Amino acid sequence: MLKRLIAILITNLAVLFAASAGHAMEKLTVMISGGFSLAYKQVLPEFERSSGITVTTLSGASQGTGPKTIKSQLENGTEVDLVILSKEGLGELMAMGRIATGSEVELASVPLGAAVRQGSAKPDVSSVDALKRTLLGARLVALPASTSGIFLKDEVFPKLGIADKVTSKMFARGIESTDAVAAGEADLAIGPVSEQVHQPGIELVGSLPDEVQLIQIFTASIVKTAHNPEQAKRLIEFLVSDKTTTAIKDSGMQPVGNRRKQ
Repeated sequence: MLKRLIAILITNLAVLFAASAGHAMEKLTVMISGGFSLAYKQVLPEFERSSGITVTTLSGASQGTGPKTIKSQLENGTEVDLVILSKEGLGELMAMGRIATGSEVELASVPLGAAVRQGSAKPDVSSVDALKRTLLGARLVALPASTSGIFLKDEVFPKLGIADKVTSKMFARGIESTDAVAAGEADLAIGPVSEQVHQPGIELVGSLPDEVQLIQIFTASIVKTAHNPEQAKRLIEFLVSDKTTTAIKDSGMQPVGNRRKQ
């Protein structure tokens, strides 16, 4: 009788261990650009806790050139299940056949803003003329070498007639451009507001005028070669649930699409 009970106990423990091990093996690899990162970092622990999925997070720029872009990293063989980036960057990945058809979901929108070093006088960016004066008066304007920086260099500066008059520098990532302002290397940083709020050493001046504004939509999409597509779907469902609304708004963004309660 005792031997039978021991055998049953061993069997039950083996089943529990196997189930636990299988649950612990659920994993997911995400590559995310800077625009949605602040909100993502706030809500990720809750997703991991509630889902039992362990998430590895990699970083990359939505657009641009060089090894730090999401596109370049995917081309060089980095294995990723889910990407979160600007809609413009997603369009490039879709054109390359990197994204699973129909998997793209819009998460949040964010305007472009200007930021200065903490404690510095805040320049006027409330109108096109005021922004133009501020740009021309800056010793150096720091820009992300991604969607927003490309838009400013290729469209806004030429539109304002100051393309050859503004002293600007493109940084590989948005955080690098704000770090340059915090360190005193640049006078002004322009980029998504979500990359400027709650950043050490800088202060948000305000959003750019509507005439030169770019509202970026950040999206989540499953990579065509994903090893863990079901786990990726679960994260997307979580990111568009009401559980993320507060974090998105706190990061200077606005939720888009239909929010779903979980």
